[in-house]
Amino acid sequence: MVKSILRKYRDSIGESGLEKAGNIIGALERIFVLTLVILNQYLGIAIVFTAKSIARFENLKGREFAEYYLIGTFASVLSAMFVGFLVNYLVKLI
Repeated sequence: MVKSILRKYRDSIGESGLEKAGNIIGALERIFVLTLVILNQYLGIAIVFTAKSIARFENLKGREFAEYYLIGTFASVLSAMFVGFLVNYLVKLI
């Protein structure tokens, strides 16, 4: 399954990396965080944030990118957490 998904993106790798990689990473990040919130595994969210920061460590040295990265990451994580809390709340009502 992973191989078939990655095959689609293999041809779009260029000098600056994979086209739209940020969109793909963001969507996967939100799915992962949503799953962690639904499972009440909040420590996992810190692990996601840490892993993402390690992967982008060199880029984070520039102030503009660091601010862009933090705003985007926090917005992404908070939106996924909100949906996860909402799902948990609705499940408790059932």
